[in-house]
Amino acid sequence: MASEKPGSIEQEQDQSLSDLEQTLMSMENLDRASPEIWPEKYPGMTDFVNSFTPPSAVKLPYSKELNQDDQNYLHQLAALPTAGLISKVKELHDIAYQLGVEESKEVTRGKYLNVFKPRQKQK
Repeated sequence: MASEKPGSIEQEQDQSLSDLEQTLMSMENLDRASPEIWPEKYPGMTDFVNSFTPPSAVKLPYSKELNQDDQNYLHQLAALPTAGLISKVKELHDIAYQLGVEESKEVTRGKYLNVFKPRQKQK
């Protein structure tokens, strides 16, 4: 076997890759809390916003209680056979795709109409 001989090409390549990995190794700790690495766009803005919205007051959209219609729909989905559930997922996927296509058209239209351009201040 050529790879078992000392000084073979494969061993030299493995050694050079190992050396390369060692030179590329970074021991730097990128702490997200560091204001020097990731400064705030407006200093103090994060503290200001957090002072108005305490973490316990934020309601997540999926933490709402289900009403009777939602529970009925959930039971209908649970009663579907596997093929029916797959077809429902495909239907939702098609709706989401169509919505994305329509949104893309509207964004393109907005670009042509210069809707996204910042307004110039009048003097």
